[in-house]
Amino acid sequence: MATKLYVGGLAYAVNDEQLADYFGSFGEVLSAQVIMDRATGRSKGFGFVEMANAADAATAIDELNDKEFLGRRITVNEAKPFEKRSERADRPNRDRASGNNRRQDHGRRY
Repeated sequence: MATKLYVGGLAYAVNDEQLADYFGSFGEVLSAQVIMDRATGRSKGFGFVEMANAADAATAIDELNDKEFLGRRITVNEAKPFEKRSERADRPNRDRASGNNRRQDHGRRY
């Protein structure tokens, strides 16, 4: 069964191929993705690697967590399932399109 790993603390210059090659010495890499910022096109400094089996993934975690990769100390652990963000109950609903996100002045004059 495939296991997905989270890799944090990556150097901004790291690309998908370098990440796959680095983890490839511990087993078959099914995919490797460095997460990019949509606005800037620059790496966000973390990514995901999918290993073909759990034993290889565990070995990669043991061997690579808190080790240096291209000048940066990286964090490697099993990725947590993605959970869609929900509206927080403690924050007001903000409607950016209509401008309703302004602070209410409650009738005060300034």
